[in-house]
Amino acid sequence: MSDTEKQVQKALEIYQSAVLAKDAETFMHLYDAEVRVFDTWGVWSWEGAAAWRVAVEGWFNSLGSETVRVTFEDVKIMAEPAFASMSCFARYAAISAQGEELRSMQNRMTWVLKTRGHVLRVVHEHTSTPIRFEDTKAIFQREASR
Repeated sequence: MSDTEKQVQKALEIYQSAVLAKDAETFMHLYDAEVRVFDTWGVWSWEGAAAWRVAVEGWFNSLGSETVRVTFEDVKIMAEPAFASMSCFARYAAISAQGEELRSMQNRMTWVLKTRGHVLRVVHEHTSTPIRFEDTKAIFQREASR
């Protein structure tokens, strides 16, 4: 595994721990100031880290006493010394204050990362869920055979 691939893997670990801790400051260190985010929820795109921070803080604040455990499956990383991409299936599980899993959803996540100031940061994030043809509803759980 190259150093750049290791940096992407470390960024995924930071993402997981920052979400679990609801730590917007650490979470936002993953993103470039000029990041563009195509998020699954509510808004067509977030332009820049300042706008993305507002969304992230809103998400974390909306959780109340719950936390969110993120796990990644089928992570694929392509990397060069100053540039990388990553795609995976992300599972978000809401955890009660008592440690009980309340609900979960999965989505598809892609990152484009670029080195700026000697640090690899996300310059583009894209999350999505597929839509069923028959009823145009989002599919929030991935079928195991796919």
